[in-house]
Amino acid sequence: MQLTFELPEIDREATRNAVESILDKYRMYLLMDPEDNEPKITSTFKLVPSAPSNQFHSSTEDTAIKKIDQEKKRKDFISRIQRAVNRLAYQERSIIINRYFKEDDIFDYEVYNQLGFSERKYYRIKARAFYKLALILKIEVYEEEAKGGEAS
Repeated sequence: MQLTFELPEIDREATRNAVESILDKYRMYLLMDPEDNEPKITSTFKLVPSAPSNQFHSSTEDTAIKKIDQEKKRKDFISRIQRAVNRLAYQERSIIINRYFKEDDIFDYEVYNQLGFSERKYYRIKARAFYKLALILKIEVYEEEAKGGEAS
């Protein structure tokens, strides 16, 4: 008796969109300036005296904690994406870095000309890189998930 194990089919379009979304988010996180959360300088007065407790009530303390938490999440996300891309093969990694990690907006045709690939080879390697990234980051979308989401 032989056991059969079938892997579920991956929805290529939905998975590609998920990977592109993550790479766009990575680019935005790199550009984010965490200076948006500044503490209030104006003091507020209360009629009820504050009771001593272990909770923070200062807007400066709340803002500092919020900034640290946001910065940690941002750095963790950036690190996770960088580790995933570093696991790719050289050609796959060079396509992802040149297309998505550079500061300038660049088009696919500029990348494959820059790297010396034919258009067909470029898109084949890019598709394979997206597939691997989706699996590494655990963001792949399966056919049943895509169909189940549409029926709802």
